[in-house]
Amino acid sequence: MNINHALQSIVVVNSEIPEDGFTAESLGVKRTGSGVVIRDDGLVLTIGYLITEAESIWLTNADGRVVPGHAVAYDAETGFGLVQALGELGAPALEIGKASEAKAGDAVVVAGGDRHQFVRANIVGKQEFAGYWEYLLDEAIFTAPAHPLWGGAALIGEDGKLLGIGSLLVQQVTTSGAPQNINMIVPIDLLPPILDDLLAYGRVNKPARPWLGVYSAESDGQVVVANVSERGPAAAAGLRSGDIISGVRDLGVDSLADFYRKLWSSGSAGTEIPIEVVRDGRSMWLRVKSADRGSFLKKPRLH
Repeated sequence: MNINHALQSIVVVNSEIPEDGFTAESLGVKRTGSGVVIRDDGLVLTIGYLITEAESIWLTNADGRVVPGHAVAYDAETGFGLVQALGELGAPALEIGKASEAKAGDAVVVAGGDRHQFVRANIVGKQEFAGYWEYLLDEAIFTAPAHPLWGGAALIGEDGKLLGIGSLLVQQVTTSGAPQNINMIVPIDLLPPILDDLLAYGRVNKPARPWLGVYSAESDGQVVVANVSERGPAAAAGLRSGDIISGVRDLGVDSLADFYRKLWSSGSAGTEIPIEVVRDGRSMWLRVKSADRGSFLKKPRLH
């Protein structure tokens, strides 16, 4: 792989979010990460949380050139975000590869920040990932050693093609029992089926999934509510931190991923969903009128 050539496609993404933005408290009003140029016209692929509700975005190429950008789209299902450079970025497009062909043990590069910030790594796993913020990937990619600037970083295969976008730093317990930091990567294969919609509409052109505004985790085989969004549907319905989610409609819940799949199969955003919870050892039912997550977010403004 010609790593120097590939690194020319990496840009730094800086964004500013209004203080009254829905995500301002949880994600901050100033966000910094990376992105990858994927088209010759300066279209940049990044991780969506960097640009959600952004009122200003600045892109910096490997040579230090800075140009403004516009948030084109954010897709909550994949986690991808798209930014269009509003000036001559002077960065080549990185060719998109096929994450489905990558396998555990493959040597890769994770690159983020300026041209010197890359980590030679290996794929250590490809498996389901359920995030606490109502997020699920059927098959995420995990790499080690971890890149310290993972947000929006590019996962690059040995052929120099883009395999995914960095999302998280998580811990894995090794065979020796010691914890190891690894990166969770969103596979690039999720982008081509939705790219045209994202460019045309700013989102995938289909009914939105039902969203509750609940932050959950698995503990001892149970799905436990860690927190709820103050302005979200779950809070309005009376869901509380510490509640155990035991059922959706008339179906039991046995994992975080199972909870999400049953939630999303209940209908589109706006559907009222019966949720069974266990609180203080007693079972009770709450009816949550779900919502479209996107309706709570400030929309991007064109410069």
